[in-house]
Amino acid sequence: MTDSILVTAITLAYLAVVLWVGVRAKSKGPSNLENYVASGRHVGVLILFFILGAEIFSAFSFLGAPGWAYSKGAPSFYILAYLGLVPITIWALGPKVARIGRERGYLTQGDLIADHYRSRPLGILAGVIGVLAMVPYLTVQIAGAGLLFQAATNSLVPFWLGALLAFVVVAIYVFTSGLNGIGWTNLVQGVMMIVVAWGLGLAIPTHVYGGVQPMFEQIAAKAPEYLTMPGANGMGWGAFSTAILVSAFGGAMWPHLFMKFYSADSGRSLRKVSVFYPLYAYLLVPLLFIGFAGILTFADDPLASPDRVLLEMVINVSDFPAWLVGLMLSGALAAAMSTGANLAHTTAVVLARDVLGQTVMRNASDASSVKTTKLCVLLVCLIAYVCALANPTSLVTLLLGAYGMIVQLMPMVLGALFFPAMTRRSTYLGAIAGSLVFLLFQFVLPTPPFGWHAGFWGLLVNVAVLLLWQSILDRHSSQAKAA
Repeated sequence: MTDSILVTAITLAYLAVVLWVGVRAKSKGPSNLENYVASGRHVGVLILFFILGAEIFSAFSFLGAPGWAYSKGAPSFYILAYLGLVPITIWALGPKVARIGRERGYLTQGDLIADHYRSRPLGILAGVIGVLAMVPYLTVQIAGAGLLFQAATNSLVPFWLGALLAFVVVAIYVFTSGLNGIGWTNLVQGVMMIVVAWGLGLAIPTHVYGGVQPMFEQIAAKAPEYLTMPGANGMGWGAFSTAILVSAFGGAMWPHLFMKFYSADSGRSLRKVSVFYPLYAYLLVPLLFIGFAGILTFADDPLASPDRVLLEMVINVSDFPAWLVGLMLSGALAAAMSTGANLAHTTAVVLARDVLGQTVMRNASDASSVKTTKLCVLLVCLIAYVCALANPTSLVTLLLGAYGMIVQLMPMVLGALFFPAMTRRSTYLGAIAGSLVFLLFQFVLPTPPFGWHAGFWGLLVNVAVLLLWQSILDRHSSQAKAA
């Protein structure tokens, strides 16, 4: 009990520091929507690096990624594969999105889509898809925070209370300070989780096996199926490859990524961030080591939930002192909270601006829009918290589902940026068809053909419907001109 109290005290102190930093970061500038959402479009390289990096390091990184390494083995490296493609997205899309946003006053992805296609319904559709995808992503963070608190404090702080504590802190500083609060807290939390990730990732294999190399040598000798495809639990090459593609393409479409592009002080800053961005991705490597460390450790008594492997290795296997467990919990919470803050902020902005702002609040003043956005921060946090209490499945599965929905925005976004001939009707029909197919395979027919990711099937249908309808329109247009 004494150890649990010490762990809880260290973690609560950390939460207090994050809350103080987040609230103190409130902008001294005008209290308008642009300042709350995009920090006046003056965010530089350092803060951009940590804000964008927070989208990699989340509860998924500390719990889901080690969980897949433990339960599946080699297929978990799909995570590193798709993260290696993210810098290309930032380099190719970021500067153009930032420039257009600055010139035309865009604050959301829906602004870009609605303006380019001259279609308010299409902007609303993009907003709805964004919200539906980001709420599960936010739920991953809240569920992760609850799991971390419960395990690290030996249930002194139960799941529901741990999740609530972490995200009350997030809701307060996002509500108060907007993107400024997110940027400065992500800087503090980024440093914290970097230290914790590498410290644990090297210490645990050394403590249990004598080092990283001896660990893999023992796995190769006793459980070689974990080091080859399709892995221990049958993730075939089709599922592996489509998971990479959906995650890479979907990662480029996240509304919070676009909003960070809009906040950049220049396209040059974004390109600098893209060069250094892989440094954050490398930090997933030690966390995967922890998952691999659990393969032989729990061979005789497998864990009921693979997402708990990091917690079990730290708390019950490695026998670290309580103060170190407290620091571990703080670092892992930093990952969940930094990503959660980005998601809560973006989901609220998209809901308020792209959905409510284009329907029931079309003539709202800037001050009313800011107030509505702040209230939506509290609303989306509450919805995600309730979803987390419903005991979601694997964090990786939940996140892959979110990517499968958001990737359906890809054709309409690329059309707005690079293919001006694409029409609003073809992109609209494609997005609806792709989303319906994804939802069908995700929730009704849980085994898609060939084992491919449900989101990939949705994207294929999306593009096919778009191209078919576009060709029909082009043919009609040619016939009309000929007549």
